[in-house]
Amino acid sequence: MKTRLLALSLLIVLLIAAGCSNSTTNSNSTSEELKDKEWSDITERADGSKVRIFMWGGDEGINRYMDEWVAPNLKEAHNIELERVPMDTNEILQKLSTEKRANKEDGTIDIIWLNGENFKNAKEFELLYGPFSEKLPNYQNYVDTESLDIQYDFGTEVEGLEAPWGKVQFVFLYDEEKVQTPPASLQELKDWIKENPGRFTYPDANDFTGNAFLRHILYDAVGGPEKLLENGYNEEVLANHEDTLWSYLREIQPSLWRKGETYPATLTDLDRLYSQGEVWMTMGYNEARAESLIKDGVFPESTKSFVLDSGSIGNTHFLAIPFKSPNKAGAMVAIDFLMSPDAQLTKYESTYWGENMALDPTKLPEEAKEKLTNMDRGASVLQPEELSESLLPEVDAKYVNWLKEHWVNEVVQKQ
Repeated sequence: MKTRLLALSLLIVLLIAAGCSNSTTNSNSTSEELKDKEWSDITERADGSKVRIFMWGGDEGINRYMDEWVAPNLKEAHNIELERVPMDTNEILQKLSTEKRANKEDGTIDIIWLNGENFKNAKEFELLYGPFSEKLPNYQNYVDTESLDIQYDFGTEVEGLEAPWGKVQFVFLYDEEKVQTPPASLQELKDWIKENPGRFTYPDANDFTGNAFLRHILYDAVGGPEKLLENGYNEEVLANHEDTLWSYLREIQPSLWRKGETYPATLTDLDRLYSQGEVWMTMGYNEARAESLIKDGVFPESTKSFVLDSGSIGNTHFLAIPFKSPNKAGAMVAIDFLMSPDAQLTKYESTYWGENMALDPTKLPEEAKEKLTNMDRGASVLQPEELSESLLPEVDAKYVNWLKEHWVNEVVQKQ
């Protein structure tokens, strides 16, 4: 019920915002000015400015990448000061909606990190500036612009309103000193959970990672993601297969951490349980994220990763510019910098973040190609071939919402 009320509140705010302003993503004068500017003019306008990026702050490796590498190198390359503001994406959209409703001359956010349901909402309620991505040199030079995962975000057409920042793939992490042979299938995972009571759990369905875990079970229940991709969001498919989904989750619930009476609210909470040895597995939407946590002594050195033979969901995430960003030129230059081969390869290294690039490797300069070939992502990271073979697509963002809305009633309250 709480989830539904939060979703309804956000929808009401967005509707009010849309109704109280006649501005569109393309209507303000700054938009028209930049649209007609050469890239050199945009970089000149951005010189000496400050850019505020609002983004999820729940991963220390990501935060360090932004603060220790991106900020100083962006300053050196373009004389732009970058301020990272940690905030959950739904709160960012509420903030943008409030600013739109108040018809503020200038907003307070220059860049937001988003994808999926959040992008769909932001696009629908005209909270974004653009199109802008085709103005970015690194987008034009190094991105496979014909790829469907670049053109569509969880089934929503991008249309230049966001630029790709990275690609991630879901993996399970485990301590091989405690789990000698990880499960190979959802059935084996169920059996392992029952044989090791209290040693497994997953985040709340409202958490991005927790919802992804549930989508893996949904995919399996309906016979693969193709059934969910054929006609977009399909309630008939859900009605025919949801019993299989909920039965699986109810069956494992008594054997979860704290007998499933409570769930970690976030991935950060689950990681803490894993690092303390209370559970023996964690998970996440980044195939290499364990490396920095192992290096920092947060995760045990015996941490390894695995994917199930039914596959592992991967997606592209993006950067967008709010419709009332006070520094659109600075935002465009900063996003282009974040898409540069140097920034993408540094992000690919496990030192900070370790996620896959948004760039097409075949389009990289020769020096960058050589660096990519010689890069060792770490012992906890699966081989690229295994990850590629197991890759599953994301489906319509409405499925994410459906899981959020029904999980509490169908699982948590069914004990």
